[in-house]
Formats: sequence, C-alpha cells, structure tokens
Amino acid sequence: MQSLQFSSLRAYARTGGLLYFVLILVGMFAELFVRGRLVVSGDAAATAHNLIAHQQLWQAGIVADLLMHLLDIPIMLVIFVLLRPVSKNIALFALLFNIVQTAVLVANKLNLIAALLPLQTAAYLKGVALPSLYSQTYLSIRLHDIGFGVGLLFFGCTCLINGYLVRKSGYFPRTIGFLLQIAGICYLSSSFVLLLEPGFHNPLFPAIMIPCFVAELSFSLWLIFKGVDPVKWQQAAQQDILDHFDQHM
Repeated sequence: MQSLQFSSLRAYARTGGLLYFVLILVGMFAELFVRGRLVVSGDAAATAHNLIAHQQLWQAGIVADLLMHLLDIPIMLVIFVLLRPVSKNIALFALLFNIVQTAVLVANKLNLIAALLPLQTAAYLKGVALPSLYSQTYLSIRLHDIGFGVGLLFFGCTCLINGYLVRKSGYFPRTIGFLLQIAGICYLSSSFVLLLEPGFHNPLFPAIMIPCFVAELSFSLWLIFKGVDPVKWQQAAQQDILDHFDQHM
C-alpha cells in the first residue's frame, strides 16, 4: 500500500473511473442501440430478418459486449485496491462476486453468436424450414437474456457490498454508497423477476435499471473528477493494518 500514494493514487482512481465510464457507454451501445434496435419482442421472424439485414451491427454489438467485459477486469482491480483499506476481506468478497458475474456474462455471449450463426450458414438455410430457423435464432436470444439476468444476480451482490464499503470509507461520499446499494437491490430484483415471473420483466426492466445507471455513472464520474483523498485513504489503510495486527496478538 505504501507504493500507491498521493498523485499516483489519484491517477489510479481516475484511470479506473475513465474505464468504468467507457464500459457504461459500450454497454449502452450493445444493449440499446444494437439489441434494442434489432430484437423485436415476441416476433421471431422479424428479429431474424433484422439480423440478416444488419449482420455487421449485430456482430459489433457482440464485440462491444466483450470489450465491456475486458474492461471489467482492470476496473475490478482498481475498485478492490481503493476499497480494501475499509475491509480487505469484504472487498475481496465483492471482487469474487464480480469475477463470477463477468465469467457468466462472457460465456453468455455464445448465445448471441448462436443466434446469428444459423442465418449465415448455407447448409442451415437449405436444410431447415425458415420458421424453425427463426425460432432457433429467437430462442438463442432469449437464452442470452436469461443468462444476462443470472450474471446480474452476482453483480447485484457486488454492488451491495461495494456500496457498504463506500459508505464506510470516509473518502467517498456516503450518497454514492447508498446509490450503489440501491442499484444492487434493483439488479437482484430484476433478475429474480426475470427468472420467476418473466411476464412482468419487460414492463419492469427499463424503469428498474435507471437507479443502476445513476449509481454507476455517479461512481465513475466521481473517480474521474475527484478521485480519492490520499490522506484519508492512507489513514484508513494504516487503521486496517493496526486492526489486523491487533487480531493476531
């Protein structure tokens, strides 16, 4: 911890905030501009026609998602380092949830590839009836939606834990901690509704994601423009070392 001091600590935080901001933009592009534009809810044929007509856009959405998950790795490290003075074990707990979330979501991208692949393959187009082909494509997209919800269960836990650490830190605004915890509740609620009562999820999804967007954007912008007070961070780090020493006396 001694090597991460003052200007370098602020630069570290701001780099993480900038990466987080880019992640948000990339994720919005993939979810809203690509899938929101091409997927027609409840209409497999219209969705398949959109994918055929805009294959490169669909592929760009997949690449954007994968870039988002690549960015998630350094962001996880930055947040862990910034929050570990509050409690190393609890920060590690949040990090483990986040790792599982990213692993699930990366594997889930195969469903988006599977949605397009039959429509690009001549053998499928000749050997399978078009309604069946369109249903297969739509099923892959629905599986991606469910996999996305499964991944966000773990990210909801990450937000709850990180929000607690932010509130207790003394070098981040408590408001951002509360916002992150509200986001965690929203992520968990959205995922459980998707899995238990999918019919209610579509009307619920846009509204319940607004607190998540506000919380994550606020956190990223704070890291970019404010960073971390190195004095308070160092005091928290020293206190954590003392507490650890006392526990082993």
